[in-house]
Amino acid sequence: MHLITQKINIIHSRFVPLNIENVDTDQIIPARFLKATTREGFGKNLFRDWRFENDDEMKPKNGFVLNDNNYGGEILVAAKNFGCGSSREHAAWALQDFGFKAVVSSFFADIFKNNALNNGVLPVTVSESFLRSIFALNENESLLIDLEKQQISIPSKGLSENFDINAYKKNCLLNGYDDIDYLISIKEDIIQYEQSIV
Repeated sequence: MHLITQKINIIHSRFVPLNIENVDTDQIIPARFLKATTREGFGKNLFRDWRFENDDEMKPKNGFVLNDNNYGGEILVAAKNFGCGSSREHAAWALQDFGFKAVVSSFFADIFKNNALNNGVLPVTVSESFLRSIFALNENESLLIDLEKQQISIPSKGLSENFDINAYKKNCLLNGYDDIDYLISIKEDIIQYEQSIV
């Protein structure tokens, strides 16, 4: 059995704050970079037009958070309505390939949320007030995401919130399964069931 991605359970990491609302999938990964059919290599083009001056020189733009060495980590924190726009799966590929294991926002577009879950990126939906608390933190503070408990915490402030996730997708992320892996994992149960109805 192969693992589509690393197992996710506890993510304790610094975070990158992207305090911009209505980030669409064309901003996450511009359409001109969608030619590849495998998931590798998309990270270098994540937020390409926001990160770089142009395609030729690849000169980093001043002021964009992914170009700020003060920030880093495995968690992207975004403002409301992240992942809106077209339904490109490549947006999740780019986030994962860049090194993000989770994205936190107060609202995700449904198609992006499903694509993220299907590709090993955990979308964590929090309240607007909790999101404001995260954005108020400094660059050295961290977040703790516990998928098993479905809880996100700000350890330095003693704040936490629970988040919802589809039970099937939770199981897949905890085990590093894609849909095929999951079916293989319950192969014996399927065989027993088939034999029981013959």
